[in-house]
Amino acid sequence: MKIVIATVMVPFIRGGAEFHAANLKAALENVGHQAEIVTVPFKDYPPERIPEHILACRLFDLSESFGNKIDLLIGLKFPAYYFRHPNKVLWILHQHRQAYELWGTEYTDLHHSSQGVQVREAIIKADNFYLKEAKKIFTNSQNVSNRLYNFNQVHSTPLYHPPPGKNRFYCHSYENFIFYPSRLNNIKRQHLAIEAMRFVNNQVSLYLAGDADNPAYLNHLKTLIQKNKINDRIKLLNFISEEEKQELYSRCRAVLFIPYDEDYGYITLEAFYSRKAVITCRDSGGPLEFVENGETGYNCVPEPQKLASAIDALAGSEELARKMGQRAFEKISSMNISWDNVVKELTSL
Repeated sequence: MKIVIATVMVPFIRGGAEFHAANLKAALENVGHQAEIVTVPFKDYPPERIPEHILACRLFDLSESFGNKIDLLIGLKFPAYYFRHPNKVLWILHQHRQAYELWGTEYTDLHHSSQGVQVREAIIKADNFYLKEAKKIFTNSQNVSNRLYNFNQVHSTPLYHPPPGKNRFYCHSYENFIFYPSRLNNIKRQHLAIEAMRFVNNQVSLYLAGDADNPAYLNHLKTLIQKNKINDRIKLLNFISEEEKQELYSRCRAVLFIPYDEDYGYITLEAFYSRKAVITCRDSGGPLEFVENGETGYNCVPEPQKLASAIDALAGSEELARKMGQRAFEKISSMNISWDNVVKELTSL
């Protein structure tokens, strides 16, 4: 089949969603399909321009290209999943989060805009109307499916996929540092991780690896480290290569992943494939679908002292870290998460 993968892009920003689309394309091609990624640039500011993006995507008709039929469209992200096609399947990474679960929180300012309420209503109305065009609706996690039903009363099926380079993750040792690999962003809450290190009793370090989406947030983290006089306990690694990331996973004592209401989160799976336990928070969303409290990691109240206690538990016992890490690996291995299964589900109409 000729298959279009419909998504959006923010110029000069590349993250999990971009890897996701590229890996889906490769998986489709591996079983003989022709696949193309079609992206549209998207800016969510100023908010009053968002309805224009919705309209623009509705104007795209991808049923054919130069007279050649396009057999299937797989929509991933708002508002590209509004593209018109008679045979459309959605695999939703997330909706426009500012209009839904982030509305009214510190992680978005849409509700502060003079047009915020109207824009939010336009987004919800469009989702309620246009999502019904799809022959099937999948999401990338139970968390996203729950949101879709809670906000729009739309039923969907979670469809898990493996992280990039799944087979290249390995375990070497359980050294005396906690690893948090993620782009630096307020919603990923590296500031909470730094605050937690103030209360950690064991002599364990925290490695933060990732580019900052906003230089102001990076400066905020540096100020927190200086203010709390914990320079010797925290390493800001900035950007690291995939090979460096895999090597750090292989050596760390455990992994910290404490975002607010994550959609899915490769980090949890990467840690489990590396035989490492994950410390996350009870409001972190996607990771909670994998992390069993006290078994494969810890699900903590999002408070510095609670996180510090979890870090201390694993930092203080290499044996506990090994046991939890092994259970994590066994759990993720038993789930049979594969691209073959993803392709089968998305193309079976």
